[in-house]
Amino acid sequence: MISIQQMQYILSVNDNRHYQRASEACFVTQPTLSMQIKKAEDELGYLIFDRSTNPLTLTVFGEKLIVIIRDILVEIEKIPKLIKTMNGTYTEHLRVGIIPTISAYLVSDMFDKWKISLPNIQLTIEEMKSDELLIALERKELDLAIMAGPHNQTNLRTIPLFKEEIKAYLPTVLSETILTNELTELHPWLLSKGNCLRTQMIHFCGLGNDFNGGWNYEGGNLELLLRMVDVKGGYTLVPNEYLRVLKLDESKCKRIYSTESKEIPAREIISLFPNRTIKWDSIEKVIRGIQLNYGKDDSDKNLQVLNWQ
Repeated sequence: MISIQQMQYILSVNDNRHYQRASEACFVTQPTLSMQIKKAEDELGYLIFDRSTNPLTLTVFGEKLIVIIRDILVEIEKIPKLIKTMNGTYTEHLRVGIIPTISAYLVSDMFDKWKISLPNIQLTIEEMKSDELLIALERKELDLAIMAGPHNQTNLRTIPLFKEEIKAYLPTVLSETILTNELTELHPWLLSKGNCLRTQMIHFCGLGNDFNGGWNYEGGNLELLLRMVDVKGGYTLVPNEYLRVLKLDESKCKRIYSTESKEIPAREIISLFPNRTIKWDSIEKVIRGIQLNYGKDDSDKNLQVLNWQ
């Protein structure tokens, strides 16, 4: 059987896809790390990495092995936690990643509540785009991700948090509602690529995946998009909870109906975390707090949950 140290080296190479960067992350020389991985491969009887590719890729055996290694290392982490807990010296560090269009309101709403429910936890919150969250979870750089769903991945557990309607910021229209076919004649202001709200807007409004909007905007600043609508016309989409944070005049925000289905666009906010984690107790408190704070009855709305991918 390969050693725990060898497992850690294998995991580091997988995460970095580069021997030199992996050795630096493990604070060992590259020859030492390479030798230990070669010994592990000899012991197992199979190659773990395909060294003919750049960057390195896992072999078929390596892909199956890496899942087992992650689970083993999670279980091993429980031992020092147990010892420190018995000694009364354990302080848990919970790392949470949130996409910007959710963190804009969720962090300020929940921060004090989390301090009460997690008094002995060191909490770190970081804004990331959806794809970045998934990578960080895979690399064990995050314990919990909060983003727009849906998302299905066998090695991650998903728990829905709440749904929120998405409205059109459209000051020039006097009616309270608008159909998607009416939006086609207006200029859409979009977030940059990588922001899930951009993709949801493209799908729902039928803009096409190659739409560039004629204006190159790099960033996740919804407030700037709103100002562009005020100055240049057109429209942009705003999640309902975001409206409260921005203190927008609700008369300028229109409920949207799909021309075909007459459904209302919405996004489902979800939590994602590894199937096996030693931090479930803390993660559950974060999740339950969000559900209690934002949970509402949406049964009277014909909501269409938009895909962010």
